[in-house]
Amino acid sequence: MYQFLSSLSHTQRTIILSVLGIMVSVGVSILTYLNPMWAILVIIGVLFIIFLVFLFKEPSIGLFALVAYCFLFGILSREVGGIAYGIGIEGLLLLTWVAALTQYKRYDWKRLNNPLTKLMLMWFIISVVEIINPAGASVIGWLQEIRSTALFPVLFTPLVFLLFDSEKKLNLVLILLIGLSLLATMNGIKQQHIGLSSGEQKFLDEVGAITHLLWGRLRVFSFYGDSGQFGVSQASFVMITIVLAIAPFKWWKRILALIAAGLSFYGMLISGTRGAFFALAIGALCVFFLTKNIKVIILGVIAAALFFGFLKFTTIGNGNYGLYRLRSALNFKEASLNVRFNNQKVLRERLQSQPFGGGLGVIGTWGKLYNKDKFLSTIEPDSYWVKVWAMYGIVGLTIWFSMMMYIMGKCCGIIWKIRSIGLRYKCIALLSATAGIFLCSYGNEVINSMPSAIVAALSFAIIFQSVNFDKKDASLPQKDDEKDKNEPGKNNGAINSEIKIIYS
Repeated sequence: MYQFLSSLSHTQRTIILSVLGIMVSVGVSILTYLNPMWAILVIIGVLFIIFLVFLFKEPSIGLFALVAYCFLFGILSREVGGIAYGIGIEGLLLLTWVAALTQYKRYDWKRLNNPLTKLMLMWFIISVVEIINPAGASVIGWLQEIRSTALFPVLFTPLVFLLFDSEKKLNLVLILLIGLSLLATMNGIKQQHIGLSSGEQKFLDEVGAITHLLWGRLRVFSFYGDSGQFGVSQASFVMITIVLAIAPFKWWKRILALIAAGLSFYGMLISGTRGAFFALAIGALCVFFLTKNIKVIILGVIAAALFFGFLKFTTIGNGNYGLYRLRSALNFKEASLNVRFNNQKVLRERLQSQPFGGGLGVIGTWGKLYNKDKFLSTIEPDSYWVKVWAMYGIVGLTIWFSMMMYIMGKCCGIIWKIRSIGLRYKCIALLSATAGIFLCSYGNEVINSMPSAIVAALSFAIIFQSVNFDKKDASLPQKDDEKDKNEPGKNNGAINSEIKIIYS
């Protein structure tokens, strides 16, 4: 369609598009009169066709749309309902793959030959083999579980290497991620101070009240599946925006990042998610280690120590429920934590005779639906680490954990060698957030649920891809503010040489 329109003259295109626009307008008017739902379906169909035209012209649009969808499809699920909107993730992935394959000559396919895509493929193969696990878990449960556990990473990761092929696109990704997260923050604030929508209230009435209404106080969950996902996601964006705020960018960008960090921190507090504290802790450690800036390290360590002491050794602010919940994360005698340890003890005894676990979908949501006859389905995992252990056994857990440690270690090595200061800070921001998501997955199912799943997968792939961005411009960038002050022809060679020595 796009090629056909391109072959026409400007006048011909104007006439054709005008006629089509009039026809659609008349058709929608008639359908609205007959049945409003038909008109809505026609409008959605037209928008989908327009999306396809742009997608096949520029396949990276598919990935941007996917990122947005992974943050927002919870709205459709709660407010509209009727179908499983999660399947839209696979639909967008497949459409983007088709669009990329139709323009395969545009892309450097050699980029897919990297450790990250190979590891994702290896984990997918292991997950497929789990269908013959002798424990005999349901095939339907396996099919549902493999979608988030292995299918999404193996389809998504190569697309990032192909389509997000420049630092300019990395900048767009960061803007989109922060914007979507702030939108969720605003909705969370609305839930806390104004009230719930009809779909959100229905969620509480049917299943959510047990975990999201504690002592009459709402644990905010925004667009996401639960407050645990919302809280950890907000904490991860606290780290992203804080790192960007201390990076050598223009002052107004740093102020905007600082404002975003403050809003995200408030969103984290009203979620009532205790585990979010550990996302901040591990994220801060990543920043201290990778910035190579002594001033940042010293100030960061002091700030972290003061924050820890404030939470651990004082009761200031306990009147604020969010702060009280965050402080309770440092109480290792807390009752719910002991319940989780007891569940893990039961699992340990059961899994001693099952080194390859009980199979995908045997525990958690899909276990309750499709494996009611299995003992493992009666235990709450309360942790993605524990869930992997129950499904894949100690063998699979060891492989998965080693794989994650290798990926994060490799990311640290890549960041350590990046010469572009601005690019390095962007990658530090993404890794600090993802490290927090990974650690918090010990306490909740976070890294396998949206939007944290796409943030983690996107961050890993972009950091591995950043090697290509860094090679495009071997010279080191100055601070944005300094670029405007320096004029061509001035002798800055000595300064640049000193910077290269420090950062190479």
